[in-house]
Amino acid sequence: QIRDTEKPINLGKKPKREPSKTEKANPKSNENKRPRGQQPGSEGHGLTERPDLPVVYEQACFPQNPVCPCCGLPYTLDGSSGPETQIIEVDVKAYTRRIVRQTGTKICSCKGVPQTITAPMPPKLMPKSPYGISIWADVLLNKFHYCQPTNRLLNHYEELDLPISAGTISGGLNNLKELFEPICNRLYLQQMTEDRFHQDESSWKVFEEIEGKIGNKWWLWVSRSESVVYFLIAPGRGADIPISYFENTRKGKIIVVCDRYSAYKSLANKMPFIILAFCWAHVRRDFLDAARKYPELEECAFCWIEKIAQLYHINNLRCAAFDKALPVQWQSESFKKRHESVINKMNEMTQDRDAFIESHNPDDPNSTLLSNAKYKILKSLKNHWDGLSVFVQHPEVPMDNNKGENAIRNPVTGRRNFYGSASVWSAQLAAMMFSLFKTLELWGLNCHHWLNSYLNACALNHGKAPEQLSRFLPWEMDKARLEKLSKPIDTS
Repeated sequence: QIRDTEKPINLGKKPKREPSKTEKANPKSNENKRPRGQQPGSEGHGLTERPDLPVVYEQACFPQNPVCPCCGLPYTLDGSSGPETQIIEVDVKAYTRRIVRQTGTKICSCKGVPQTITAPMPPKLMPKSPYGISIWADVLLNKFHYCQPTNRLLNHYEELDLPISAGTISGGLNNLKELFEPICNRLYLQQMTEDRFHQDESSWKVFEEIEGKIGNKWWLWVSRSESVVYFLIAPGRGADIPISYFENTRKGKIIVVCDRYSAYKSLANKMPFIILAFCWAHVRRDFLDAARKYPELEECAFCWIEKIAQLYHINNLRCAAFDKALPVQWQSESFKKRHESVINKMNEMTQDRDAFIESHNPDDPNSTLLSNAKYKILKSLKNHWDGLSVFVQHPEVPMDNNKGENAIRNPVTGRRNFYGSASVWSAQLAAMMFSLFKTLELWGLNCHHWLNSYLNACALNHGKAPEQLSRFLPWEMDKARLEKLSKPIDTS
């Protein structure tokens, strides 16, 4: 901390980074680095084709009848088409649908029949709201998919001559919450049938006081499996959250890829059928932090970082030869050879780790701060070795928790943009919409298309969730519907 306070404060140009010892020892290594971006001489992809966009034809005419610059006689204009130019535009506008309902007058003399009848109203998502499905879909997508503050969208609407109060939007979102509860419940039930998970958590603000809760710091939990990404916003960060979450699992053995947070360890102790696969990226981060904090440890830290990089490379080669339909012992010879390389690398790292631990006594008064820092990292590595070795016998399990961390990245961006949720119901809606949109992304579906289709089904059901949800669950859709919902809405 003292060293950090003594660093010079630079208010201008960013200072150049000092080269590391490895870079000083190999000055030519930086010359061989590949530059970023498209490489010279490589084949480009050309202009992006957009065949599905509707086309509006226009004709570009001469502002005045053209004449010959020499004699002044006019050109003969023909109606045939000349060269074409394409310009892509986006037209965003607000408008009012003024619906005139058709009426009919009877011409018969039958009794008990109304003299005049009126055509039914078009379906509305919220009977008492003047705003249509397109606006509510826009609000949901803007806040929970693109993670922008609602106030920013309302400012945009006002520039389109459509002023809407924030209170109106808040009340509408509260009404919409119950429409998504049934489908999010199906997401949870589907995930409980799976056996591979990525778990992560991050802080979330909820600005509503509840009994027994001090402060507004809540926690956003994510659970990503093969077919579902599920979010939960809870008041705490304790082990009771993941324990209660996995109570309804239908599998006898589950592998959870996670970091070394103690709540996950308590989860595995409480539920022995859960195996924790710890993240190697976090181990790598330990050595990076040590290199930054203690420059004298940089060489040793980067040596271990290089070992981890080699382990990643060997495992990637092994996974490329892995057949998921076969157990490890029935894999190809190519896989077995690479599998043996992974085991040898793990054994080599074990020997290097244990050699230092056995030769160092942290309680020795003569031990230095640097050796104690290195001991702490390697001791943690040894304590978590079983979890860090799960990928060896389970090649389908990744070495890191990047999938879990990537899943939670978008909601964290939203937290930074609009600070969290103002109330508990708003936090519940946020968790449901995050779950829904990230699951749709996982299946490659167009969130705008799916949401409009679902809200229209709710409107047809008198503002309630449709009774048959299978049409909206990706794992129950046929190939044709998956392909349809993966594309933008057809407006032609």
